[in-house]
Amino acid sequence: MKEKQKLSLGAKLSYALGAVGKDMVYMLSASYVLYYYQDIMGVSAFAMGIILLIARIFDAFNDPIMGVVVAKTKTRWGKFRPWLLIGTVTNAIILILMFSAPPKLNAAGLTAYAAAAYIIWGVTYTMMDIPYWSMIPAFTEGGKERENLTTLARSAAGVGSAIVMVVTVIAVQGLGKMFGGETARDIEIVGFRCFAIIVAALFVLFTTLTCINVKEKSTAEMETVSVGQMFKALIQNDQALTVVVAIVLINCAIYITSNLVIYFFKYDFGGEDWYNSYTLFNMFGGAMQVLSMMILYPLLRRAFSNTKIFYIGLGSAIAGYAVLLALSFTNMNNVFILFVPGFLIFAASGIMNILTTVFLANTVDYGYLKNKRRDESVIFSMQTFVVKLASGIAAFAASICLAVNHLSDAATTEAEQTVDLSLAVSQSAKVGLRMTMAVIPIFGLLFAIFWFKKKFILNDDKIKEITEQVAKMQGDEK
Repeated sequence: MKEKQKLSLGAKLSYALGAVGKDMVYMLSASYVLYYYQDIMGVSAFAMGIILLIARIFDAFNDPIMGVVVAKTKTRWGKFRPWLLIGTVTNAIILILMFSAPPKLNAAGLTAYAAAAYIIWGVTYTMMDIPYWSMIPAFTEGGKERENLTTLARSAAGVGSAIVMVVTVIAVQGLGKMFGGETARDIEIVGFRCFAIIVAALFVLFTTLTCINVKEKSTAEMETVSVGQMFKALIQNDQALTVVVAIVLINCAIYITSNLVIYFFKYDFGGEDWYNSYTLFNMFGGAMQVLSMMILYPLLRRAFSNTKIFYIGLGSAIAGYAVLLALSFTNMNNVFILFVPGFLIFAASGIMNILTTVFLANTVDYGYLKNKRRDESVIFSMQTFVVKLASGIAAFAASICLAVNHLSDAATTEAEQTVDLSLAVSQSAKVGLRMTMAVIPIFGLLFAIFWFKKKFILNDDKIKEITEQVAKMQGDEK
C-alpha cells in the first residue's frame, strides 16, 4: 500500500504566510477605517457609524452565500485556490482605493465613497477568507496534521494582526513625511495611502506563494451553512445561545475601546509625538495578549476549571477598565502608567479568545445529546458571524461617542494641525471619551458575568459526564 505523502515544510510555511497577509489587511481596515474617514477626511462620525454597522452586518450574512459559491466551484486548479487568488487581488485593489479617498470631494461625496469602498472591501475579503480556511481538508490528511496546520495558521494570523496594530501609526507618520506631506493632515493622508499600498502588495505576494506551494490533493466536500441554520441551532441549543451572547457582549466591550484608543492618545494623552506613545502601548498590549494565550492560560488551567478562568478573565478586564477610569481623573502624562490597565484588559482578551472557542466546541456534544445531531460547522460558522456583528455594533457605539463629544472638531484648521491637539480639545470632550472607553465596557462585562452565571451549565464535571454519554451513544450506534 502506498504511504500517504506528508505536507512539506514549504507548504506549511506558505499557508501560514497567507494568514499573515490576510490578517494584516483585515486589521488595517478594522482598526483604522473609522479614524481615516472621520478624523482625517472629515466624514461625519455618525455617518461612518451607520456605514460600518450596516457593512459588518451585511458581511456577516454574506459569508454563507460565498460559502455556497465556493462549494459549487469546479476548475482544473481546484475549487478553493481560484477564489483565494481572485479575492486577494480584488481586495488588495479595493484596500488601496479605500485609503486613497480624493480629498477634494465634498462631504456627501466622501460619505458615498467611504460607504462604497468599505462594503466592496468586505465582500472581496469574504471572497478570499472563506476559501482560505475551507481548503484545509483538501490538502491535509486529517488528524494531527490538520490540527497542527490550523494552529499554525491561527498563530500566523495573530502575527499579521499584531504587526499592523503596532506599526501602522508610526509607519504612516514616517511615510507621510518621506513622500511630501507638510501639515499633520497631509502627512496622514499620504502616509495611509502609502502604507495601504505596502500592505496590499505583501498580501498579494503572500497569497500567491500560498496558491503556488499548496496543492489541493483531493476534491474535498465543503459543508455550507445558511443563516437560517445558525439561528435554528441557537434556538435548539440553549448552551450555544449562552456562549454566543457572551461573545457579543465581551467583544463589543473590547472593540469599543480598541476603536477609540487612537483618539485617546491623539486628543487626550496628547503631545506632538503622540503616535510614539500609541505605538508603544499597542506593542505592549499585543505582547500581553499573545503571552496570555501561550503562558497565562495554561498556568491558570493547572489550578482552575475553564469556567472559573472565564470569571477570572472577566474580572481582570473589569478591574482594568476600573483602573483606567480612576486614572482618567489624574494627570496622565506617562504612557507606562497605562500599562497597568492595559495588562489587565489585554491579558483577559487573550484568555477570552481561547475560552469562547473551547466553550463553543463543548456545546457541540451537548447539542448532540439534546437534539441527536452534531452541528460543528453551524456552531463555528456562528462564531465568525457574531464576531463581525459585535465589531459593527462597537464601531457604531464608538462613532456616537465621537459625534457627541466633537473630538476632532477642534483640529479642523491648518494652524491647529501643527500643534499638540490635546490642547485644542475641551475637558468635557476628554471626559466623554474616557467614560465611553471605560464605563460602557464595564457594564457590558458585568452583564456578561450575570448572563453566563445564570445560563451556563457546561462546567468541567458536566463536560466529563457528557463526553461519557456521547461515547456510549456512538458505541451503541455502531
